[in-house]
Amino acid sequence: MKLRRLFIGLLCFASCGSWAALIRVTDTDSLTLALGKAQDGDTIVLATAVYSGSFSVTQSIHLKGEAGATLDAQRHGSALIVEAAKVTIEGLNIRHWGRDLYYRDAGILLKQGADNVLITANRLEGEGFGIYGEHIDAPEILANSISGNGAIYVLDRGDGIYLKHVTAPQIHNNQLIFVRDGVYLESVNHSRISENQFTKLQYGIHYMYTQTDEAWQNQAIAVDGGYALMSSTDIYLHHNRVTQARDFGILLNITESCHVQANSISNIHNPKGTVELGNEGKGIFIYAAQNNRIEDNEFGHSDTGISMAMGGEKNRLWRNRIVENQTQVKYVGDAQLEWSYQGQGNYWSQYQGWDLDSDGIGDLVHRPNDSLDKLFWLYPEAKLLMESPVVLLLRWVERQFQPQVTSGISDSFPLMHWDEPVQVDRVSR
Repeated sequence: MKLRRLFIGLLCFASCGSWAALIRVTDTDSLTLALGKAQDGDTIVLATAVYSGSFSVTQSIHLKGEAGATLDAQRHGSALIVEAAKVTIEGLNIRHWGRDLYYRDAGILLKQGADNVLITANRLEGEGFGIYGEHIDAPEILANSISGNGAIYVLDRGDGIYLKHVTAPQIHNNQLIFVRDGVYLESVNHSRISENQFTKLQYGIHYMYTQTDEAWQNQAIAVDGGYALMSSTDIYLHHNRVTQARDFGILLNITESCHVQANSISNIHNPKGTVELGNEGKGIFIYAAQNNRIEDNEFGHSDTGISMAMGGEKNRLWRNRIVENQTQVKYVGDAQLEWSYQGQGNYWSQYQGWDLDSDGIGDLVHRPNDSLDKLFWLYPEAKLLMESPVVLLLRWVERQFQPQVTSGISDSFPLMHWDEPVQVDRVSR
């Protein structure tokens, strides 16, 4: 009887001298039997039903769900374990897998050997990892919805997509909410991530020890941080958006040779933070990062627009729009930094200079911080004096006379106008 239910029809065609079967299943037993007997190239179609338990894929098959087909792991272990290459998982609802992060409980667990897997148009809801893959090549994760549990403390949740020691993953058009990090990449190279939406989680994309990656046209809303680039090299982060984050829009932490271009970062605000204590919301936070290019971005309407600390001086910043932040720039260091390149600086909303020759470049050097700013950062208790008449007079005198400075930020070619960068589907390096 099970074989009769299992075998609804065969789609027969010659492919490398073999036959491929189209098998339709309707319950847990027939699905388990079909997975055990499947051969490379077969397609298993899951009828609308709930399939309870944990299932393993050990052959290169196409697993496809009809509307409402649901895998329910009953809150234990992983729902679907993939151990074969060239598997396609499409159109399934996957729910209620376990939440033990040590044992890598996941909606879809990709084991070593699960190369060239395609995971597309699935809906995953659970408390562990959404999709977990380690020591695999070229997975494609496209147009999935992954949701965690917003009632769990964010650091106790699993990541939406977790990839470790993975080459050339493609992650596009997914929606992720209530997980830890939307996409977490560790020791990954040549990743491509685009057009994903991240909401109510820790970081949208979190890079650790990665290289030669690219991310574009992703959107992070109401997150702790947008895009965290940590101990990584050669990442091209462009045309992404972050809004309503708490800690930062972009973080460059011990990161080298990255290109941050044409991103829009706004409304980064920590209601419990202060600039003096360093826990305010930052448009971009550059921490011990070297040799990065930061251009054509907008950092606006945040607690601090650009914050730099601990050896982040060797970076090139130009043609950015720094507008209406409570503190435009925070830098406490011993170096004198020039934030311009080839005669073009940045656009500053509070710049008060002029452009007598109408070349679009301000005639006065712009210094976003004065010596009093540094005093208040070093000695937060002096904040009570910040708006006193004497302090306001000292600020005015310092700005009028443009004194010679030995440390801080200077923009010798401040832009009088801002041209919006062109939005494109993809900009290749």
